[in-house]
Amino acid sequence: MSAPALSVEGVSKAYPGVQALDEVSLVVRPREVVGLVGENGSGKSTLLKVTAGLVKQDAGVIRVHGKALPAGNFSAAARAGVAMVFQEQSLLLNVTVAENILLGCEGDCVRYGFYDWKRLAGKAREQLDKLGSTIAPDAIVGSLSFAQRQVVELAKALAIEDRIGGEPLILLDEPTSVLDAGEIDKVLVQIERLRGRASVVFVSHRLEEVLRVADRVYVMTNGRCVAERAAKDADPAELQHLMLGQQLTQQYQRETLASPPSGVARLSVRGLHCGDRCRGVSFELHAGEILGLAGVEGSGREVVCRAVYGAVAPTAGELVLEGKTVRLAGPADAVARGIGYVPAERRIEGIVPGMSVRQNMTLAHLQTVERGWMLDLRRELRLVSDWIGRLRVRTPSTESLIGQLSGGNQQKVVLAKWLIAEQPRVLVLDHPLRGLDIGAKAEIFARIRELARSGIGVLLVADTLEELIALSDTILVMRDGEVTARFAAHERTPQPIEILEHMM
Repeated sequence: MSAPALSVEGVSKAYPGVQALDEVSLVVRPREVVGLVGENGSGKSTLLKVTAGLVKQDAGVIRVHGKALPAGNFSAAARAGVAMVFQEQSLLLNVTVAENILLGCEGDCVRYGFYDWKRLAGKAREQLDKLGSTIAPDAIVGSLSFAQRQVVELAKALAIEDRIGGEPLILLDEPTSVLDAGEIDKVLVQIERLRGRASVVFVSHRLEEVLRVADRVYVMTNGRCVAERAAKDADPAELQHLMLGQQLTQQYQRETLASPPSGVARLSVRGLHCGDRCRGVSFELHAGEILGLAGVEGSGREVVCRAVYGAVAPTAGELVLEGKTVRLAGPADAVARGIGYVPAERRIEGIVPGMSVRQNMTLAHLQTVERGWMLDLRRELRLVSDWIGRLRVRTPSTESLIGQLSGGNQQKVVLAKWLIAEQPRVLVLDHPLRGLDIGAKAEIFARIRELARSGIGVLLVADTLEELIALSDTILVMRDGEVTARFAAHERTPQPIEILEHMM
């Protein structure tokens, strides 16, 4: 009996405050499509990255066709036949399809430092033919639709077959997340064709897609594989329940508005379009209200948040701030109008790691601590010390580098950055609890509630449905760029499964 195409044996991976993978084990047989499903943060993408050698696991072994791979070695994984197609495409848009498919593996297609274009196109055509694709090898990738570019990604992954002289293992991380229905079908047809030439691990938030193309399905929750089902026998409702895992809502004290919000809305979003990423989104956010946006990655919820902050320019629709239509020229304009934003990637967009806690806290509102052309250092220190105390930021001093603080304390500083001047009208929180341990989550949770009680309108994207339900007064569910459901906590508390049904 032949060895499994992939064998994951007791793999674990931890990041500060997060156990991303917890003794995960699974098997993919030759020429089998295995689906991997789970909520955001369940560990799916981390597992694929460990398998591809992009991330080094802390424990456990990855075997491909029976041979153990060295941990965290991308080159060794590629030589073993592992190819990964990322959710965010890795193609070069300004060169041809053929150049992308054979990039770095041109072999005899290059002579004396120049392409043999005929030979290059012929080899690329061979890979495209494996997928039954009619895309021209000499087409510039940037001229193709997103779905066509995904086919090029698959052809690029299949090209590894010729290099290793065997069947590849192809890892697909949300390849359909930003496609419309017609494009999704085209990509799923290609995935079904892969079964004849490769073994496939397919990650998707859409259960109907997974059950259509997969032979078996693994369910992940909190970094663990909690169930395995044959796709033909799988019950979508059961899979949804398994994905939700242990209900965590009871960890947080619920405190929602007792009656529907009234009066002039702090923020009205009317018919918002941002290309294909969100379409016709409308809602109202009132003072003291927390409005949660539910959806999987690529559903459009993050785009809505960035549009409200002026980081994404809408293609249609309008934003109305306290009764007045506004056109945001960018984030600086949003800040001037009283809109704050706490990004999901705090280390990239939220903080400057090489600066102090004091400098990070006042960076967005230097005018608050200015005296003429100079900074009033005494006033700055007084304000910063006050907010360190109010938010219980654990730091040796105001001059400590923020990069040396824990994730939870960094997040408190990012919150304080928007509160240190005059109180914002609207605060956009994009995954404010991401990467925090349970104690830090509880503290940030309490601070978010305090902000709402002070009259700020909060627009929230959370990591889990449990967190979203426990925090939100109103929940809008998004899928494929559109709002698919609305739940008001003052009427009743929705169950996670109800929200999930409108997400998937």
